[in-house]
Amino acid sequence: MEILMLLVGIFQRLIFWILRPFYYINSLRSKPRLPAISSPYLHMSVVQIARKIREGEIKSRDIVDACIERIKAVNPIVNAIVQDRFKEAQKEADEVDEYIAANLDNVEKIEKDKPLLGIPFTVKETCSLKGMSFAIGCLLRKGTIAEDDGEAVKELKKAGGIPIAVTNTPEYGMSWETNNLVTGCTRNPYNFYRSAGGSSGGEGAIISSAGSLCGIGSDLGGSIRLPAMFNGIFGHKPTPGYVSLEGHYPYTSDHNFQKYLVLGPLARHAEDLSLLMNVLLGERAQSLQLDKPVLLSEINVLFIEEATNSLDAVPVAKEIKMRMQEAVHYLKTAHGCRTEKGKFELANSINIGLALVLGIKGIPNLLDSSVTKKKGELNAYVECLKSMFGLSEISRFGALYSIVQKLNLYSKRKYEKYYKLNEDLKNSFKDTLKDNGVLLYPTFPVPAIHHNEIFILTHAVMYPIIINTLELPATHVPLGLNKEGLPIGIQVVAGPHQDRLCLAVAKALEEKFGGWIPP
Repeated sequence: MEILMLLVGIFQRLIFWILRPFYYINSLRSKPRLPAISSPYLHMSVVQIARKIREGEIKSRDIVDACIERIKAVNPIVNAIVQDRFKEAQKEADEVDEYIAANLDNVEKIEKDKPLLGIPFTVKETCSLKGMSFAIGCLLRKGTIAEDDGEAVKELKKAGGIPIAVTNTPEYGMSWETNNLVTGCTRNPYNFYRSAGGSSGGEGAIISSAGSLCGIGSDLGGSIRLPAMFNGIFGHKPTPGYVSLEGHYPYTSDHNFQKYLVLGPLARHAEDLSLLMNVLLGERAQSLQLDKPVLLSEINVLFIEEATNSLDAVPVAKEIKMRMQEAVHYLKTAHGCRTEKGKFELANSINIGLALVLGIKGIPNLLDSSVTKKKGELNAYVECLKSMFGLSEISRFGALYSIVQKLNLYSKRKYEKYYKLNEDLKNSFKDTLKDNGVLLYPTFPVPAIHHNEIFILTHAVMYPIIINTLELPATHVPLGLNKEGLPIGIQVVAGPHQDRLCLAVAKALEEKFGGWIPP
């Protein structure tokens, strides 16, 4: 354990306890509530709606209009949308309906060729959508428009999906809270004063709010799974190397960046993840064999409730531990899974994860993104101080990240040390999980945190970030609400290339715990 990181973690824990009364007082304030969902379609899964559209039972235009109406109702509260394309989406939906009416005898062919025909979806702003905002929360890029669709967007559109909007993300996607100086702060639909997570926070909030049926996010340190947890929906981080990163910004040619960053789907229903993954994979779909049946009784289920009891660690909430225990018991008794406590050594996850992610070369330096200053003229420490008072051109987390870059917390020797630990741990997971094992593990130790609270809870990211550096697939599964009405859940982790196990277990747990609960 690095002494500096240990001291930082302990200091953050002290600040957390000092601020706890203020957060409690804040929680007593009246909260805006989302209006009730008026359209029955918005309770249905993508799989169900796509089938009804193909068979002519419902029209794509009705679904698109329902999403647009819902976005207009909830976005003033959650602030998840950066830019919409409502008129274009309505026109494309009308074209789909005309096509369906003329091809009702070709339902099976439509399902095979265009499984998402007529389905509206949203896109995280870091994933380029032609003609739409590509600022990614950065003032220097304000007004930047994507010149082409990213590869993942192309696949969804090729499958018949209709993009309706791009969603909010922190500056350059470099935060676990979605807030920036261009489009502001995205709020949690279950509690206005809580975070929607990041960096796919806009996706998490609008999908949970039923403004979108599904969407694309990206994940370098939990950025799909954390918003999925905070917003009570499903999110899948695929095995790296399958879903194309083309069209994502930021991007670097560093080999580790391409191993740790993944693009993946978010949705309200577990069955939609398999469909979306098959579409996103394109020609690689056969490689992961997502359609191959999974016999749950043959799955070994390991579980770890807490990575460490170290003084700097954020304790896992009791309710999350209890739900995990219930999930383990359910998989054992209802599906015949073999269950046992996992024995992976994960106490050093924060150092391993941060060392490897911070060691990525070519990540843009936000200090060079000034609108008014030349390259090299901004001082990281000055901008960090100014950002606390809203006086900087860089967001708070962006300025803090610039300091971390400047400090170079992990020397070459330390990096090599943690890289070796990561490789050893990777081999341990591979040898233990094989092709028939999963690990149930906290996605994050606590439910949706208060706005800006991530600054004193950074050690909590040890839970999602280590899964990125281990290059493993993982699905966040909602397991209901806690006593405060906030979503809680866990991630299901599998061995490399075994995404289908994560998705199968997610579906089983949805049957038990109910999955998404409308906020």
